[in-house]
Parts: sequence; C-alpha cells; structure tokens
Amino acid sequence: MPPAHTGASTTVAASALPFPAPEPRSPGRPGYRRMSLALFAAGLATFALLYSTQALLPAISDGFGVTAGQASWTVSAATGALALFVLPLSALSERFGRTRMMTWSMVTAVAVALLVPFAPNLEWLVVLRAVQGAAIAGIPASAMAYLAEEVKPKALVGAIGLFVAGNSIGGMSGRLVTGWAAQAWGWRAGLLTVAVLSLACAVAFLVLLPRARFFRPASLNPRALRGTVAGHLRDPLLLRLYGIGALFMTVFGAVYTVIGYRLVEEPFSLGQGVIGSIFLVYLVGTVSSAAAGQLVARTGRRGALYLAVTTTALGLLLSLSDALPAILAGLVLITAGFFAGHAVASSAVSRTAKTGRAQASALYQSAYYLGSSAGGTLGALAYHSGGWAATVGIALLAVAGVVSITLYGSHAARAERRSMHLAAVAR
Repeated sequence: MPPAHTGASTTVAASALPFPAPEPRSPGRPGYRRMSLALFAAGLATFALLYSTQALLPAISDGFGVTAGQASWTVSAATGALALFVLPLSALSERFGRTRMMTWSMVTAVAVALLVPFAPNLEWLVVLRAVQGAAIAGIPASAMAYLAEEVKPKALVGAIGLFVAGNSIGGMSGRLVTGWAAQAWGWRAGLLTVAVLSLACAVAFLVLLPRARFFRPASLNPRALRGTVAGHLRDPLLLRLYGIGALFMTVFGAVYTVIGYRLVEEPFSLGQGVIGSIFLVYLVGTVSSAAAGQLVARTGRRGALYLAVTTTALGLLLSLSDALPAILAGLVLITAGFFAGHAVASSAVSRTAKTGRAQASALYQSAYYLGSSAGGTLGALAYHSGGWAATVGIALLAVAGVVSITLYGSHAARAERRSMHLAAVAR
C-alpha cells in the first residue's frame, strides 16, 4: 500500500524551486536609491580629493615661493597618475570585483589625503598627490562598469549622470571648503578639511553600496587584456568618444586651474575664501549632468554634444570680460556645457562597448584625465605668457576639436546609413 501523501513533499518541492533571477536596477526598484547615493558619495569624494589643491594654487605658490606653472603640478600629477593607473586597476576589477576595487581605492585615497597637508615642500606635495591620483584611479572606471552591469540600459545615462553630478558637487564643495579654511587658517588647513570631508563620503559609500549581482569574475590574462584594449582602440566610435572626453577636460582643466590666479590679482583682488565660493557654479554642472539623459532623449547624442560644446564656447568668450558678473556668467556656461558633454560621452562609451566594459570606461577615463593634466599645465603656461586671453585661446582650440570630431561622427553615421540602404536595395 503506498504511503499517504503529506504536505511535507509539497514544501520540499516548493523550496527546491529556484529563486527568480534578479532584475537590473532602475528608478523605483529596490536598491536603486542606495546605489545612487553610494556612487554619488564616491563621485563627490573623487573630485573633492583629485582637485583639492586647485583652488589653493595661489596660496601654494606664495607658501613655497613657486610659479603658477610649478604649483599647477600639484593638480597635474594627480590627474596624470590617475590616467596612467586607471586601465590596470580596471583590469584588476574584472578579476576581483567592482565593489572591492572601489572600496580599496577609496580607503587608500583618503589615507593619503590625511598625509597631504603635512608635505614639507612642493616636491613631496607633488609625490603625495601622484600617489593619491593613482589610488583614485580605481574608482571611476569601476563605477562606470558597475553601473553598466547593474542598471537597466534605459536608466544608464541617468545613473551615470548622478555619479557625474557627485563629481560636480565634490569639485564645488572641495574648493569651497578649502578656500574658506585656507583664508582662516592657511592652505594646509584647507587640505586637511577636504580630507575629513572625503572620509565622511567614504564611510557613506561603504555603508550604502549594494553588492554586485551581475558581476562575473574574469581571469587576469594579459594577452586577453591586450586584445580587449586593442579592440576598443580599433573602434572608430569609441576613439571619437575618447577624444571628446579628453578635449572637454582640457577646457575644464585650463579654466579652473588658472581662474584663481586671475581673480586674486588686480582689478579683482579677491580673497581665497571668496575665490573658493565661486566654485558654487559647480551646482550648474550637477543639474546639467543629471539632465543629460533627457537631453539625449530629445536631441540625440550628437545633438546633445553640439548643445554642450556651444554652451561651453559662449562661456569662454563671455569670460574674456573684465566685469566680474560677466566672468561668473561665463563660468556658469562653461561648467554646464562641460558636465553635460562629459555625461553624454561617458554614458555612450558604456553603451557602445559590448565586452570589456571596464577597459572601455578605463580608456575613456585615461583620455579624460590626460586632458585634465594637459589643460592645467598648458592653461597655466599660457596665462604666464599671455594672460587670461591666452588661456581662453587654448580652451577654444580644444572646443574646436570637439566640434570637428562630432561633425566627423555625423558624416560617418550618414555614410554608414547610405551604405546600408544601398546594400538593402541591391538585395
């Protein structure tokens, strides 16, 4: 006689059923808000630390008795080291995970930040800043790859826009805090203050970031890595996006490395705290980067880039005025155009790369921060030789480069569509 059927077998069978596969995160879904806040904090700390000396360059020049060009290396060393290390660290993130790489990078960068204020001379300050930039390199590319894996494609531009918005808030708050702290207690106190601010961001990041659900570790195969990087560098669209990111950042690096020197001199003679407060215009970048997704939806990627580059160029021309309100208005336009263009280009990289997304994002970040180093150094040298007009000239050349690349992209897209149409007709 067969055994009586009980509810136990039903329970076991139900428990054996697999759990539903997790869905990519999107606005309104569980974990999306925590993820956004965590990466916002990471973006804030990244820019606050990376550009912590930028608003203090006149004070650092006075403190060490060096020129604007020499002092600018405290910015260029950090951004240059980031550009060099972002690719190898992104490769490590493919093996050990995005969240682990971002965590170790954040902890190391904050630890170095606590040492930076005690640098005994310019040489040590530059060395520490280079180490800090190398540590920070693990954050941007890993964050972009994490978002590309964890977020629905339709929500990706908006999610990356929020990370970039954190960059803009970090750039603003870091310069604002360091400026007023430096005016009250000196530039070393300013650097210590931004280190403490970044420590708070690191804690928030560690507490809030959800675990990765779609990451699959890959082996550390140098040959495969070379093949992935070579493949990205052979992709015409990715190459154009890398060039656009580098040129946009050349503009931004030149303008914001030099603006403090211009405003501390006659006829403005502004104090360090007031100069730091000018970086409140970064709030405009927060809005424009967060709105980049809607802009692309309405105008397309190239239309959004044309709008961003036009806004940036108008701001540069307006900044040539000797009237402080006009200069501030110019900075608003430059900042809005830059952050919108950066959000559009960086999100396009993540969507274009079908494999090796971390390496694709790393190459973009490398080009982007090389542009920052070039812009800061060239902008300072131009200012030393020809004043603000020479710095604007360097920035306008970079703007012209963005326009040329975007026009070429439009032409290439039309030619590809025409070729596909003719092939369809022939069949």
